[in-house]
Amino acid sequence: MTKRKALGKGLSALIPDGHGLDEKEEQFFLCPVAAIEPNPNQPRQRFPALELEEMAVSVREKGILTPLLVNKTGDGYQLIAGERRWRAAQMAGLERVPVVVKDVTPSESLELALIENIQRKDLNPIEEAMACQKLMEDTACTQEMLSRRLGKDRSTIANLLRLLNLPKAIQQDVIENRLSMGHARLLAGISEKDQQRLLRDAIIKRGLSVRQAEALARKLKKVPKPKKVLSKEDPYIHSLSENLKRSLGTKVEIKKEGKRGQILLYFYSDEELDRLVEFLT
Repeated sequence: MTKRKALGKGLSALIPDGHGLDEKEEQFFLCPVAAIEPNPNQPRQRFPALELEEMAVSVREKGILTPLLVNKTGDGYQLIAGERRWRAAQMAGLERVPVVVKDVTPSESLELALIENIQRKDLNPIEEAMACQKLMEDTACTQEMLSRRLGKDRSTIANLLRLLNLPKAIQQDVIENRLSMGHARLLAGISEKDQQRLLRDAIIKRGLSVRQAEALARKLKKVPKPKKVLSKEDPYIHSLSENLKRSLGTKVEIKKEGKRGQILLYFYSDEELDRLVEFLT
């Protein structure tokens, strides 16, 4: 094993006061890359290839500047924090990387990984929310307790956790940056699923800002709910109306009697009317 060297403050700066690493100088050593395995509880779930390639170029030129944080597991080590650097080191062809070894429980490992990712702003809102939820479940802590441990306002934690009530498709939109945190919070506050879906489609198709989306949400709430039709809707007609909703970004109704019927398009402002006319002509 290579002689351990002084690291200075190390990752202690990532931990809020009163929690985590002690204030003594951390020691690191050069560990074989092959001896390290990823953490199954890693909060960050996406590692874009282009981002890793860019980091690998930097690693080839300058090496790993910030040691990885690992936990001893049998004959090897498991990552606590630094998976992106570890992946980039593999791409760069490094055989050894600097690591700091910590003896922590799985929940402490998750907490350290979550704090590092938050400090580096590496997580999207859904990843952060899922990690917070898991940490609360594993440690039986409240939102208030978690907010103190992570150095965040309790309202911020509450807003993050509320995102997990969104449909999976909308959560995926947030993960893939089609929707911002502001958009997601707005959608999470809409209980009517049809309105939620219509607003989501409009935000993405029309590139609405959060303020514009809020204005549209207010208009959607004023639209009276259609009376329930007792007769079962034709699945084919329902499919057509749903396709039109997605294409036009607004509410669509198809009323069919025999071989005749009507297609009703809803709009909520003069601008929307102009947009629909332009789209259809």
